[in-house]
Amino acid sequence: MEKLLRSSGLFVMFIVLISCSEEYTPKPKAYPRINLPESAYQSYSTDCPFRFEHQLKSVISYPNPKMEPCWININYPTLNCRIHLSYRKIEGNLNSLLEDSRGLVYKHTVKASAINQKDIVDKSRKIFAVVYEIEGDAASSVQFFATDSLHHFLRGALYFNASSNADSLAPAITFMREEVYHIVESLNWK
Repeated sequence: MEKLLRSSGLFVMFIVLISCSEEYTPKPKAYPRINLPESAYQSYSTDCPFRFEHQLKSVISYPNPKMEPCWININYPTLNCRIHLSYRKIEGNLNSLLEDSRGLVYKHTVKASAINQKDIVDKSRKIFAVVYEIEGDAASSVQFFATDSLHHFLRGALYFNASSNADSLAPAITFMREEVYHIVESLNWK
């Protein structure tokens, strides 16, 4: 019996030694697949002094309609994100609005690896806009403002309802950046 135990123990050690000769390669972490919606748009127009086009599958909501009737959330349920839009009438306070907008963007420098600024000017529609593309694991990856520099000021910010991980959100961030550009490019003042 003792011989049998000794020989089975040697056999097990032999198998363990042989199996340890290969190097183990761990599988890389994977992120869930993100299904991006098709780019189909509808026009948004209410009593607010602006109109724009937004994604057909997005849902418009109003966070505080009594206090701020022209503050709008464009919700993207399939991507679990939203674009916050806030409208202000310019009443001699354009510089203050611009500084506030810029300050809100640069609060993300703690987590951002870069902030790229793109200017959009369309004199025929009286649109003067700046889109900020925020790289890295910042809370907001795209922010913008648009103005006619006399009467209207619209600010927007994109937020995902998830922890900020630029790698896992990369396809959705790219898609939503294009959505922000589409909103700005289709914006018209009333």
